[in-house]
Amino acid sequence: MKMKKVLGLVLALSMVVMSMSACGKSSSKDDKFYIGGIGPVSGGAAVYGQNVKNGAELAVKEINEAGGINGTKIEFKFEDDEHDPEKSVNAYNTLKDWGMKILMGTVTSNPCKAVVAETFKDNMFELTPSASSTDVLQNGNVFQVCFSDPNQGIASADYIGTKGIATKVAVIYDSSDVYSSGIYEKFAEEAKTQNFEIVAAEAFTADSKSDFSVQLQKAKDSGAELVFLPIYYQEATLILTQAAAIDYNPIFFGCDGLDGILTVENFDISLAEGVMLLTPFAADATDAETQKFVTDYKAAYTDTPNQFAADAYDAMYILKAAIEKASVKSDMTTAKMNDALKVAMTQISVDGLTGADMTWAATGEVNKAPRAIVIQNGSYVSAE
Repeated sequence: MKMKKVLGLVLALSMVVMSMSACGKSSSKDDKFYIGGIGPVSGGAAVYGQNVKNGAELAVKEINEAGGINGTKIEFKFEDDEHDPEKSVNAYNTLKDWGMKILMGTVTSNPCKAVVAETFKDNMFELTPSASSTDVLQNGNVFQVCFSDPNQGIASADYIGTKGIATKVAVIYDSSDVYSSGIYEKFAEEAKTQNFEIVAAEAFTADSKSDFSVQLQKAKDSGAELVFLPIYYQEATLILTQAAAIDYNPIFFGCDGLDGILTVENFDISLAEGVMLLTPFAADATDAETQKFVTDYKAAYTDTPNQFAADAYDAMYILKAAIEKASVKSDMTTAKMNDALKVAMTQISVDGLTGADMTWAATGEVNKAPRAIVIQNGSYVSAE
């Protein structure tokens, strides 16, 4: 009799422990939306990833404080990939082990191209704030907050032509980079329909991006009044510095990759005076939503947010809208979430910092209007 009581007690305790264990697992992974983020927060492209991380965290804090998504909170974790495709895949696997069911990332195009193969294989929904290459959209489970590269090229040519900024244009682009070459290709096509001429198109590669004297001299000799730079800000600082050295002072015009040019250490920002770029966000905008975001961002991070921060902030609210539209529950499988969100993205319209009435095609591309900004007195201001 005593042995039966002991065995009964052991069995009861075992059931309690198993029940607590099961509840613990459910509590840790099924009572929140586990959303991961990937991007460079160290290395040469850190300004992009850090702004994305900050913008996303600010949105998550607001959403959670307001009660979450249909009462369910968001758990957000961001991993550094140093703008390296292999490290980005490693970061993805780390987040998957953590419990991620939705990916907000990655930040830059080449790492994103490596990760989309993984999210497709795992049937995971992916919303990238800033990877603009169309290559990331090939599998149907990835959507963009940013403009795709072709759209940036077309919009840039249209803006230059419509506004009559220049009649002779030179282009300096990175032929080894999908972001840069993708924008250039569509820019060149659209230029044929505009009232300006591309008088020089000079390429460089990842192996030759420190000396731009040849490209600049050809642009100068061609009489180009404007130099289009569909490149990242690191190379742009070298181009501006070397252009000043040969007394060449055209209008320099770029896309979202130039956002961050004022943050480069030891760069004389006076050389960026008058630089123009197309971007969906301007921190000096006077609308209440932008002003609140900039104020809150500065209070949290003692810095002015750039377009990448705004894209990520919008990304979290876009995910919220899609989750609500599809009635997604946190305990659904990754695959079921993916199936529901892909449909919902084509049915929602979102007013955000980076665009009003943003909508999405089934291909994953966003539809919204760009803004032009110009650097004046060391600050970004609206060019409109």
